[in-house]
Amino acid sequence: MLQIYLYRMNLQYRIDLLLRLGGYILSDEAGWQDVKDEAGHRNSWFIPAFVDLATRNIADLFLQKTILTGWVAKYNVPAENKKPKTIGVVMAGNIPLAGFHDFMTVFLTGHKIAIKLSSKDDTILKHLIAKLIEWEPLLKDYIFIADMLKGCDAYIATGSNNTSRYFDYYFGKYPNIIRRNRTSVAILEGDESPGELDKLADDVYLYFGLGCRNVTKLYVPAGYDFVPLLNAFGKYNYLADLNKYKNNYDYNLALLMLNKQLYMSNESILLTEDKSVFSPISRLNYEFYTSKQVIESELSGNNDLQCIVGHGHIPFGEAQYPAIDDFADGVNTLKFLLSL
Repeated sequence: MLQIYLYRMNLQYRIDLLLRLGGYILSDEAGWQDVKDEAGHRNSWFIPAFVDLATRNIADLFLQKTILTGWVAKYNVPAENKKPKTIGVVMAGNIPLAGFHDFMTVFLTGHKIAIKLSSKDDTILKHLIAKLIEWEPLLKDYIFIADMLKGCDAYIATGSNNTSRYFDYYFGKYPNIIRRNRTSVAILEGDESPGELDKLADDVYLYFGLGCRNVTKLYVPAGYDFVPLLNAFGKYNYLADLNKYKNNYDYNLALLMLNKQLYMSNESILLTEDKSVFSPISRLNYEFYTSKQVIESELSGNNDLQCIVGHGHIPFGEAQYPAIDDFADGVNTLKFLLSL
């Protein structure tokens, strides 16, 4: 079976399958639309606009011929993996298809993959895997969805700071990548254009702020005028019409009022001064600074950060559009898999 797999499933064929998957993701096939709708029914955070954005980004930013071929060439991915390992992958479910990059990377390196799906995101990837197996039945012996991951040769696990302790305990004796909570921040200078503030709203609001690439804190110069910012953020005021989001907004507003904390609001987000880089859903922390260089120096060593948005960093509006080489937690998954 291995020899047949190696003959059929060389690197170019695996790339071709992923390209076909990208075309399918961008299609209007009824079955695909039904699956996306079902994902939204199972997880109310997965509204149609955000599911469409997440899936389209995967097709546009990952599953393109020049991107995939250039990526595997950069890392000298071999045409065949004659000694495939079994990689256990525990996937996150904070945003739609949060674990797709891990799946794609294992698939391209020719390893077997055992997947523990998040209960929050257990519909879309399962369907895409079924499509791949429909197109290439040999894959049924190389891609597994499991409730428990045992007997794997290496592990990639994504979770919270709390669950990461369990991952360390169970997977620590194997080669592993264990990811913890991360978030993103933006540094404003006070001279941002209306267009830049409009794009910053995307960095903050997309996926309800649940992704590690979402901006959850702003660093602003002393005397910063928040009015243009709040006006720009008004483009997402429609989120306040969604019960789950509005419940979070009302809860956090009540906490701020009970604790007599100062806040600003545009009806869809609460801005409050806070040192933490993490903020709950519907809230955005901010902190004043006097020296941008000092803030950048402090943030450069912060292991809680995935992205820094602003002039000289990731451009406004691009945090949620990662390139294929933008690895979660800055750990190169492709190099890790090739080293096994």
